[in-house]
Amino acid sequence: MLIVNANAIQPEDRPGVTLKILFTEDQVESGKATFGVVVVPPGARIPLSGSGSHAQDEYSIVVKGTILAGTEEGEYRMSANDASLIPAGEAHWAYNDGSEDCEIVWVLVKR
Repeated sequence: MLIVNANAIQPEDRPGVTLKILFTEDQVESGKATFGVVVVPPGARIPLSGSGSHAQDEYSIVVKGTILAGTEEGEYRMSANDASLIPAGEAHWAYNDGSEDCEIVWVLVKR
């Protein structure tokens, strides 16, 4: 068993948000997953402009706050206990238009 404390992890250098990778692909036996948390403060957007995508499926769950998420198909309001699946290659973005931090737990999984 491997246990990490999110408070002890140094965040990545991402403008406007606190992103911490808790487990990397080389720590997962199959080498197919990356697991982390992100805190998006009010007024912050990921990415800063436009949309982003990646080669892995993204699974996430909002654990605190709310966030507006978007894809080419539309915009979605997510709040605590809402979970999402963004398929690999799908362009997406997220913006915290609320008044409190939004905390999200996410997993990227290679196909």
